[in-house]
Amino acid sequence: MQVAQLIAASAVAEVLAGHNLTVSMPKALRRVKSATPQQQAAAQDYSYLTLRLYAEAAAYLQALTAKPVTDARVHALLLVALSQLLHGAEDDFTVVNQAVEAAGKTGLRWAKGLVNAVLRNFLRQRSALQAQVSQSEAVQFNYPQWWIDTLKQQYPQHWQSILTIGNSHPPMTLRINLRKTDVASYMQALDDAGIAAQALGGTAIQLQQPLPVHKLPYFDQGWLSVQDAGAQWAVPLLDVQAGMRVLDACSAPGGKTCHLLEASDIDLLALDVEAERLRRVHDNLQRLGLQAKVRTGDAAKADWFDGQLFDRILADVPCSASGIVRRHVDMKWLRRPQDLTVFAQMQQQILLNLWHMLAKGGKLLYVTCSIFQQENEMQIQQFLTMHADAVRLPVQFDASGLPCQQSIGGQLLPTAAHDGLFYALLQKH
Repeated sequence: MQVAQLIAASAVAEVLAGHNLTVSMPKALRRVKSATPQQQAAAQDYSYLTLRLYAEAAAYLQALTAKPVTDARVHALLLVALSQLLHGAEDDFTVVNQAVEAAGKTGLRWAKGLVNAVLRNFLRQRSALQAQVSQSEAVQFNYPQWWIDTLKQQYPQHWQSILTIGNSHPPMTLRINLRKTDVASYMQALDDAGIAAQALGGTAIQLQQPLPVHKLPYFDQGWLSVQDAGAQWAVPLLDVQAGMRVLDACSAPGGKTCHLLEASDIDLLALDVEAERLRRVHDNLQRLGLQAKVRTGDAAKADWFDGQLFDRILADVPCSASGIVRRHVDMKWLRRPQDLTVFAQMQQQILLNLWHMLAKGGKLLYVTCSIFQQENEMQIQQFLTMHADAVRLPVQFDASGLPCQQSIGGQLLPTAAHDGLFYALLQKH
């Protein structure tokens, strides 16, 4: 366990220093080359647990220490161990003992004594401390206070359920490639493999328990992809038809790109500003047996545009990722209130630029994985006031299809079945 704790502490320390977990976790794993696959998996679990419930562990740590722990590694190790003691499955003695041994491997003479004292004091004082730390809303919900306050103001009837869902474990949902198979046939393949699942409607199947993709029947043969049920609404809403010229403007890693190609024979350009991320698009296209033009370019600029207008544009723009925090637990602690203004400006630039590339009568689908209205409804209202040739078409989430019953306008609020996403469908007249 101590190896996994050290790896997790390294990753958590990087996140608290302002780095993304998707970069920090692989970096932490590379530092301990001798870690077994089981230790690596445990390290990822510990890091997710710690960041999911960071506010609570940090409040206990503050109450247990007279002054801040200055060493980032030891500070993060204490957070990891406290998270395990608060919400982990291991017994308390093992967690404390292993964390103390892990502290000894930092090379700091004082670390073992401090970790031992803090964790044992926590076990002795836990009940008394609980009343003290739980007075804070940030600790109760494990979110920054500004995040809680924003949701209270924007969703007075739903804010608590949004926060609760964001702290849950996300489901693993599949999208069936209709060019290779169908939902009924793949449900049978899962049943034959002893994998419990349920069909959600459309091309979506949700697994009862997540599992590695290589254990899914015919994954390498391109029968399916992993994609959230809410994200699978993009393609039916965009209403692509055979022969259309289509742009996926912020395409990486390629989930919606491939879904578009699975749905219809179209001339598709997959664009993304980061060349490195486009490798994922190429990989997904190859595995699924699909073809598209793939190009590096900034959706907020026109230097890549050849002048041929598009019949359909999918603008899945960069955003705060506030609707998918249960998958990206670090986002709660990396984001700042001022980030919403920065994202909104970027989104408006992309929207304004892409509108000039849309043919008359064409449709543009604006998508975010955010629940903050500054990036969503407010963004679209601002755009509509500036463009008399833009008409907003209704977006309806049919409960007889994918289970997206809880929606406000084009806003899907996160539920146990799907993430939180926003959709706005615009047509050029």
